[in-house]
Amino acid sequence: MKEKARVLIVDDEPMVCLSLSNWLREENYEARAVEDGPAALEAVKQENWDVVLLDLKMPGMDGVEVLREIKKISPQTLVIMMTAYASVSTSVQAMKDGAYDYIVKPLDVEELSLMLDKIVAHQQVVTENILLRKRLSEQYEFGDIIGKSAAMQRVFETISSVADTNANVLITGETGTGKELVARAIHTHSSRRYSPFVAVSCSALPDTLLESELFGYEKGAFTGAERTKKGRFELASSGTLFLDEIGDISIKTQVKLLRVLQEKSFRRLGGTDLVEVDVRLIAATNSDLAAEVKKGTFRSDLYYRLNVVSIHLPPLRERKEDIALLAAHFMNKYNVEVGKRFDRIEPRALELMMDYDWPGNVRELENVIERAVVIDEGPEVKVEHLPFCVMEQPLPDGPQTLEEVEKAHIQKMLERQNWNISQTARLLNIDRTTLHKKIKKFGLQRQSSKPQ
Repeated sequence: MKEKARVLIVDDEPMVCLSLSNWLREENYEARAVEDGPAALEAVKQENWDVVLLDLKMPGMDGVEVLREIKKISPQTLVIMMTAYASVSTSVQAMKDGAYDYIVKPLDVEELSLMLDKIVAHQQVVTENILLRKRLSEQYEFGDIIGKSAAMQRVFETISSVADTNANVLITGETGTGKELVARAIHTHSSRRYSPFVAVSCSALPDTLLESELFGYEKGAFTGAERTKKGRFELASSGTLFLDEIGDISIKTQVKLLRVLQEKSFRRLGGTDLVEVDVRLIAATNSDLAAEVKKGTFRSDLYYRLNVVSIHLPPLRERKEDIALLAAHFMNKYNVEVGKRFDRIEPRALELMMDYDWPGNVRELENVIERAVVIDEGPEVKVEHLPFCVMEQPLPDGPQTLEEVEKAHIQKMLERQNWNISQTARLLNIDRTTLHKKIKKFGLQRQSSKPQ
């Protein structure tokens, strides 16, 4: 690592530049020297430098001015100010402007060597963190879907296995769990990804309008039909049609939809010609369609046509181990959108978020993080940024015995530690054997990531 570190020397004294360059090369650093601020800025624009050794007093642009410009061009480059004793206070001020450290002239090479070793070690940690984040990202993200819980890992596996097929997919889950994101992920990982992805919210349209939206109409088909219009099936040709809230469509539209799935063709409203289509259908619902079939409000033949492959998205309260990961993802997203630098969550705030049931699911969590990033400057999401419903969670109804409180507390701690027995026992200040006995006594089971 050391031999790869690149050091730029900026000093108006040629002898300092020469001697420092020679010494750094002997120490296996890659070094280059320039004698003024403008040359330094040009070098930083042209090449990546790990460290800049920057003289504080130079004619023209002084060191502080050069420092500020370097941090604008290359924020990750670390700058060490070189200064005389009389300018130490100015160097301390420069550190507030972004300098990594300062060293007093005449330079003590032992001190400088230790400083550079420390920087190289720091850069190595930064690089490893970036690689770790990248590996975590590859493991816990699928398109725009985030989750390390076992339930979400199963969702990722199903998406991977079904994406490049033509099987119809039925996605179930509560509102706000991300059903459209899953549909989009299936589309973008399929061979249809270069063709359109067309989404329709069935609950947002009255039945008559939904029919014309799906199948289109011919000119003169009804009053106001002044021209022929293609429906969503045709617009999604060769691609994917996503029908959200499919449980809300009428029996009449269900019949027409079933016919399209069976015959792969349809007629526009008021038309006589058959229109052939090659569309992959993905449907989603927050209803229990199997129960609707039993009640007779949803056709069983259509249900089985849609439900060739099913994907269930668990509510956020059943995968709380994903909350911190999701919150970090949304912090990064809104940092970019509004130009902020939030990078962590206050421990007590995260604790409250873990205890909350999130009835609005991932969408509600995203709204909470967006609000925090928008209203404050960061860098931390704090308790006071959380909405009242998260901060003031109601106590359970009715009296609770001491044993019930103990059972609930142990369950909560196990879920927070993703059922890591050793970590949970350590936090509860009991041994593993005692914890196992209490799990057995209370009949505790993993609540998150339950098989669907």
